[in-house]
Amino acid sequence: MNGSRPLEVDVAVLGAGAAGLYTALCAAHSNARVALVSATPLAQTASYWAQGGLAAALAADDSPEQHLLDTLRAGRDAVRRSAAEVLVAEAPERVRDLEALGVRFDADRHGRLALGLEGGHSVRRVVHAGGSATGRRVVRELSAIVVQERRIAVLERTRARALWLSDGVCRGVACDDGRLVAARAVVVGTGGAAALWARTTNPPGSQGSGLLLAHRIGAELADLEFVQFHPTAVIGVRGREGFLITEAIRGEGATLLDADGERFVDELAPRDEVARAIQKKLAETGARSVGLDMRGIDEASFPNVFAALREAGVDPARELVPVAPAAHYMMGGIVTDLEGRSTVPGLYAVGESSCTGLHGANRLASNSLSECFVFGARAARRALDEPDAPPPADDELAQLAVGPPLAAPGPATRSALWRHAGLERTEEGLRPLLADPYPIARLIAASAIARRETRGAHMRRDHPHRDPALDEQHAVLDAAGEIRFERWD
Repeated sequence: MNGSRPLEVDVAVLGAGAAGLYTALCAAHSNARVALVSATPLAQTASYWAQGGLAAALAADDSPEQHLLDTLRAGRDAVRRSAAEVLVAEAPERVRDLEALGVRFDADRHGRLALGLEGGHSVRRVVHAGGSATGRRVVRELSAIVVQERRIAVLERTRARALWLSDGVCRGVACDDGRLVAARAVVVGTGGAAALWARTTNPPGSQGSGLLLAHRIGAELADLEFVQFHPTAVIGVRGREGFLITEAIRGEGATLLDADGERFVDELAPRDEVARAIQKKLAETGARSVGLDMRGIDEASFPNVFAALREAGVDPARELVPVAPAAHYMMGGIVTDLEGRSTVPGLYAVGESSCTGLHGANRLASNSLSECFVFGARAARRALDEPDAPPPADDELAQLAVGPPLAAPGPATRSALWRHAGLERTEEGLRPLLADPYPIARLIAASAIARRETRGAHMRRDHPHRDPALDEQHAVLDAAGEIRFERWD
C-alpha cells in the first residue's frame, strides 16, 4: 500500500445497494463508525433498477406461515427452512422501519398499503413504491439519509481491490486508489453476478466481484448453479434490450401470447416454470420473443414501464411487447449463517452477495428486497459484537499484499455462459467453461456440473429429473474450489 494510515471504523460495508445502505444505517444508528465503499455514485446500483417490491405478510388474509409455504414451494425442496422462517417473521417489521425512515409505499384511497400479487405468491403481499419504481424510491431515500449521517464515511467511485486478514480474521479492505479501511468487521453487499450472461436484466457491474474477494481469502461459496432467469425481459427493442418488465404487471392481468395470439402458460406460476415455458415456445417456433399483452393494464399503476417502452418506440397500450428470458438473479453466493457471518471470522455478507439458503433453487418473487433489509439488520447487529481490533502496525501496512486487481470478464465469457450455462445445461456444454479466464464463470460451471439433476432454475438436459437424494442439499465450494454437498440446519 502507499504507507498512509488507514481509515479506522467499526464496520466497513462494500456496496451501496439496498442491502449495503440499510446495513450501514443500522450500524450507524447503533452508534458505530461506518465506512461505505461504493464503486458507483450512490443511487446507481442494481437495486436502483429493481422493479419488484418487498414481500411481507401484511394483509388480513395472509400470515407468515403462508408466506413460508410459498417460499418453500418456489424453492423446490432446496430452501433452508430456518432462513425462510426468519424472513417471513421479520419482513413486516422491516417494512415499518422503512416507512419510519421516510420511504413512501403505494397505498389505496383509504391509506392502506396497496399489496401486489406476483408469481408464486398465493395472496397479495408485495409492497411497492411508485408502482414498478420500488428500487429507485427505496435506494434514493436511503442514499439521502446515508449522506446526512455523520457516522458514515461514504467512499464513492471507490473499488474494493482486496480484503485483508490479520491472524485469520478479516480486518479491512484495500481499495484501488490506495486507501485502506480497517474495521472490526467487513460486510460484503456488492450484489450478484447475473451481468456475466450475454442476455441480462442487470447493470454491467453485477459480475460477482464481492464473491471473488471473499473466496480469495478463504470464504466458502454455495449454490452458484442456481441462477434465476426472469421470464419477461424486453428483446429486440433498441435502447431497451434486457429491460425488465415487472412480474407485478402480470399480477394485474397481463398475459403472455405466442405467435398465434394464444396463451400458453400460467403467467403467475413461479419464475422457473414461466421462463422455461417461454424458452420451449421459442425453440418450437424459431421466434426470438413472445408477446406480453399489457393492453388492459392501468398505465397509472406502472408509469415508468409505460414511459420507458414508449421512449423506445413500443406503445404497450396498443401493441404487444416482445419479451424473452434473461439472467436476473443469483440464488447462490457467499455462505453465511442467519446473522450474515461467513466462514471467515470478521467477514459478513448480505443481499444477493450472500447465500443463506433462503431462495433454494428458485427465488420467490420480491423475497430478495425483503432479504436485504431483514438480514442487513441482523448482520449489522452481529458485526458490532466483533471484538475491537488493534490498528495495523506500519510494517503490516507496508507488507500488505493485496493481489492483482479484479479483471472484468470479456464478451467471450458472457457469450459462453449464455450458451452453455443458460436456461438449459449439459455436462458437455459446461466443461469448456472450466477453463474460462474469469474465475466466477469457472466456479459456476463446476457447481452446475456437480448437480446432476434438474431443480428449479437449474435444468440439466442430460439429467432431466430431480434427484431426491439432493433435496435440501447445497453445493458448497471451499477455498480450493472443491465441491461438497451438505444439508444446512
